[in-house]
Amino acid sequence: MLSKREKHLESQVAEQDAIARKNVSTNKNIAKAALKRKKANEKSLENIQAQITTLEQQIYTLESATLNYETLRVMKDAGQAMKAIHNGHDIETVEETMEEIREQAAIAIDIGDAITRVNLGNEIDEDDLLKELEDMEQEQLDNKMIGAPVVPVSQVGNGPEKGKAAARVSKEEEDEEAELRKLQAEMMMG
Repeated sequence: MLSKREKHLESQVAEQDAIARKNVSTNKNIAKAALKRKKANEKSLENIQAQITTLEQQIYTLESATLNYETLRVMKDAGQAMKAIHNGHDIETVEETMEEIREQAAIAIDIGDAITRVNLGNEIDEDDLLKELEDMEQEQLDNKMIGAPVVPVSQVGNGPEKGKAAARVSKEEEDEEAELRKLQAEMMMG
């Protein structure tokens, strides 16, 4: 309603201004009366605009108050909901519960460890393991010896010992080769 009144007064001010300008040189009394009506309409227009501004501020204040009220109501409801959720629970209760959980977790770990330690008749004999380990070491040593350079007989010694040393080296080589063949045969069988 105030907006309609504002538009009407604006049109009246414009109309009275046009009448005053039209009659300023021909009829000063009509021009003067038109200016008086224009001033009165301008004063009414200012009052209407002030009222509109006041109402807009009131609307803004009401909207803000409504928003504040709704925010406060939601916060209050949330506080009550949290209170209901935490009803009967304090920090001591939470700590006790957490301690119980830790204890149960430790028990579960102990049970798991005990289950994994159970032997279902699949015991491994330590002597067998040691024997297998020795065999592996010997195999590795044999492989190194096979790849080692052979010392020439001429470098073994000079003089009368030369023949004995050569025979000893030859005998050792034959023994090693025989043992190597024996180990290879055993490995192929077993």
